[in-house]
Amino acid sequence: MNPSILIVEDESKLSRVLELELSYENYKTEIASNGKEALEWMEEREWDLVLLDIMLPELSGLEVLRRMRRFDEHTPVILLTARDQVHDKVSGLDLGADDYMTKPFQIEELLARIRAQLRKPKNQNQQTNQLSVGELKVNIDTREVTRAEENMELTPREFDLLVCLLKNKNIVLTREQLLNQVWGYDYVGDTNVVDVYIRYLRQKVDKDFSSPYIQTVRGVGYTVKDKSQ
Repeated sequence: MNPSILIVEDESKLSRVLELELSYENYKTEIASNGKEALEWMEEREWDLVLLDIMLPELSGLEVLRRMRRFDEHTPVILLTARDQVHDKVSGLDLGADDYMTKPFQIEELLARIRAQLRKPKNQNQQTNQLSVGELKVNIDTREVTRAEENMELTPREFDLLVCLLKNKNIVLTREQLLNQVWGYDYVGDTNVVDVYIRYLRQKVDKDFSSPYIQTVRGVGYTVKDKSQ
């Protein structure tokens, strides 16, 4: 069965473009043009993914997300945000959004992020204390990291960086996204700190193994690649 996607967007031209592009990729789509209509669609049927604009009439995207998570904790949500809405991005992620795209965006990148979210197991959000890729395993509750049954000693920042990469497995994260999610949106400093900590992390989780998990996407950022998918 083709995945179903709810498009919540009040800009008619953009919602139409998204509908056409997603239909071309064989997704089933519906469009909600305001927050109240979106909640009605969410309560009426199950969705495989929701594209949710933050700036909406009737109810804001953040309020829609807040209410949605009361009855649906697991459906992936990708926020669509304006470039200057940093606070809203933080609030959205805190409320349970899985990813965000900043307008204007390339449709190819959005489609890639949608595919990445749809590849995640349906029950992944129910087991967020356990993250893994291949033989690399992380227990968020105990902060234990193992690879091939070997314990890895990570600093708190290295651990947070690894968790961020694993939560976004197969998604390429820019240095800015990693900086915001791991160091915080109020961090003032050079994005080179991300490269430094990626190097530290690789020394511990990849160096002594023939198959590295942390991949560099030149000119974009970093990702943890699950080669089984």
